[in-house]
Amino acid sequence: MVATKKLYFKIGEACKQVDIQPYVLRYWETEFSALSPDKSKSGQRVYTTKDLQVIGRIKELLYEEGFTIAGAKKKLDGELKTGLKPLRDLDGEPLAADDTAAEAATEEAAAPAVDEATAKELESVRKGVQKALEEARGILEYLDSGKKSR
Repeated sequence: MVATKKLYFKIGEACKQVDIQPYVLRYWETEFSALSPDKSKSGQRVYTTKDLQVIGRIKELLYEEGFTIAGAKKKLDGELKTGLKPLRDLDGEPLAADDTAAEAATEEAAAPAVDEATAKELESVRKGVQKALEEARGILEYLDSGKKSR
C-alpha cells in the first residue's frame, strides 16, 4: 500500500504540524499577506503544504530568530522571492516532496558563505538571543498567571 501525502490540512492539523495554537495562526493570517489559506465549502480554513512551510518559517523568524512582526514580514517577503527551505512533519519527513528540493537548493545558493569563526560567533549570539527569548516568555507566563488569579 502506497502512503499518500495530504494535500490540505484543517487549522487544527496545521497547528499540530508546526506546534502553535490556532489563535496564533489566525492572528498571523491578519499580519502576513503571504499567509491566506483557502476555505472549504463549509467555510473552514484549509492549508496546503506550501502554507505550512510559510507558517513554519514565520514561527522560526518570530520565536527562534527573534524578529518583530514587521521585521519578519520583510524577511519573509524576501525569502519568498528566492524560495523557502522544506518544512518537515513531526516525524522528520518532508511535507512536500514535489518542489521542495529545488526550493532548498535556491535558498542555499542565495545564502552567503561565512567562515568558521563567524559561524561560531553567530551561533553564540543566536543562543544568547534564544535564551533571552525563553526568559521573556517565562516572564510573560508569570505575568499572565497573575492576571488569572485576580
